[in-house]
Amino acid sequence: MVILVTGSTGQLGQSLQYIAHQYPEIDFLFCPSSELDITNLEQCRAAFSKYKPQYCINTAAYTAVDKAEIEPQKAHLINAIGAKNLAEVCKEFNTVLLHISTDFVFDGNKKSPYTEEDLANSTGVYGQTKMEGEIAIQQTWEKHFIIRTSWVYSQFGNNFMKTMLRLASERDSLSVVNDQIGTPTNAVDLATVLIKIILTDNQQPTADNFGIYNYSNEGQCSWYEFAQKIFEINNIRINLQPIPTSGFPTPAKRPKFSVLDKRKIKEVFGINIQDWITSLKEHQG
Repeated sequence: MVILVTGSTGQLGQSLQYIAHQYPEIDFLFCPSSELDITNLEQCRAAFSKYKPQYCINTAAYTAVDKAEIEPQKAHLINAIGAKNLAEVCKEFNTVLLHISTDFVFDGNKKSPYTEEDLANSTGVYGQTKMEGEIAIQQTWEKHFIIRTSWVYSQFGNNFMKTMLRLASERDSLSVVNDQIGTPTNAVDLATVLIKIILTDNQQPTADNFGIYNYSNEGQCSWYEFAQKIFEINNIRINLQPIPTSGFPTPAKRPKFSVLDKRKIKEVFGINIQDWITSLKEHQG
């Protein structure tokens, strides 16, 4: 089985590379954005023509949430046009597409975990362009799995955990927002789930399984509680202060609540999901 992975130098792409040896039956093709630019339709078509993958995992994305507010065209090009290009090429080559989306497609006004059926209503450019990518895929190619996830971190790339560890080495005190609630997701756990979906689909293909799924680790916390746990696990002493969102203004508005309901992915694929604290303890930077 051939799986082509776009954006392979990002943290999810690197997490897939980290676990690839566990699946000798799979031929992974890891394509960094410098070699496969998903915004270039002909480049996508050439790669698919050469490798003929059965599955494509799209981890390429514009994820700079605040920068997207001043670079909306660039975010749209990668997150929407890029997703559409891949869907078109996947259709041409009968390749199943796995696409990573985000909790930022929601406005955060709900008080209970978001299901796959809840209305997407992003408040910022990043979430809006990711939503546009989802729609483009749905309208282009039915053989897709769109995985919405949240607060992704790992030992790879740039993420909240690594930022906290770096700042703790530079400062004696930190202030972190405590009124935005969500769920941290370890990228290695997410990578493992993507492979599980592919193996299940490959063994028992059914059109009924295609569509949108939520995935994150279990539980919920604020960014402040996430930071607290990172420092506790790493035995770091620092003066950590909780602050409201109003005390840390950013160009992009964040969802106040973006916990994802994961019943669907558990039921369809029989996935056991680890608590975010347990996963954080197992995966350190």
